Amino acid sequence: MKVAKLYSFKDIRIEDMPIPEIGPNEALIKTKACGICSGDVMPWYIERKAPLVPGHEPAGEIVECRTQSFRIGDRVFVHHHAPCMSCRYCIRGDYVQCQTWKDTRIIPGGISEYILIPEINLRNDTLLIPEGMNYEDATLIEPTACVVKSLKRAGIRKGDTVLVIGLGVMGQIHVLLARMFGVDRVIGADMVEFRLRKAVEFGADHVIDVKREDIFERVKDLTDGKGAEIVIVGPNSVEAMITGLRTVSSGGSVVLFTPARPGEMLNIDPNEIYFRDINIITSYSCGPDDTREAIRIIERGTVNARLLVTHRFPIEDTEKAFRITEEAKESLKCIIIL
Repeated sequence: MKVAKLYSFKDIRIEDMPIPEIGPNEALIKTKACGICSGDVMPWYIERKAPLVPGHEPAGEIVECRTQSFRIGDRVFVHHHAPCMSCRYCIRGDYVQCQTWKDTRIIPGGISEYILIPEINLRNDTLLIPEGMNYEDATLIEPTACVVKSLKRAGIRKGDTVLVIGLGVMGQIHVLLARMFGVDRVIGADMVEFRLRKAVEFGADHVIDVKREDIFERVKDLTDGKGAEIVIVGPNSVEAMITGLRTVSSGGSVVLFTPARPGEMLNIDPNEIYFRDINIITSYSCGPDDTREAIRIIERGTVNARLLVTHRFPIEDTEKAFRITEEAKESLKCIIIL
């Protein structure tokens, strides 16, 4: 079978690999499509795992199965990690801290013609793709689930204003879903005109071109000087996080949706945070409850590939898909079609 194998961020090769042999309570899927995640194009993040077959947003059809839970021919979404569902972290809903979640993976990775789904992934975070949902839509389940978790953790109250900093595909999904969580007004900020236009198309009330406007003054103007009650920080930099802290209202929440680059330090005046009652919230990946909610959202059509997928490539052009995603210009979501 063909796989895309990443040796370094600038070295992605198409190679042949034996089709994995499944064991008891495992399944093999023929991959139909797999998305490229924004995390896949953070060199420091992906290269520490190299060499690897990247991709963790696959959807496919079961072609071999040794479990009673699924059948050959089932169309499935599979999460690359799966929690144990019984440890203290899982009981509290903190699935991403579960050691089993951290240790599990799909074999060999998402950008592969076939994928082995281990027993724990099959049991705890593999879901049937509903009738009427295509494989391209199904590649959006995991990223949508990450946004569901982010907005749930944000503590939104009815009537809040949300500022989304960074309007790549994850920022756009935040824009698409924000009103479901009670947000009254959505503001988007980016430096790419294409993405600013898309945010307006997807329901943003206002957008801020940070190349031409002072984001701090513009947010003040739009919020009567108060700031946004909820700020979602998408870009992986301390600079973006500081922007989030400076644009949030007193009593508001800043959601750090992406990690910072290695070596960066976020310096905070604790009294500024304390006396303004600002909440700093992290949101890393997602859990099984989020993926199930994401499927329902995609079924309703709020999020779909027609809106978000801008580029489609065969597996042979995986490197090109990575470069377009990295450039972050006139693109939202790149997917590999197998």
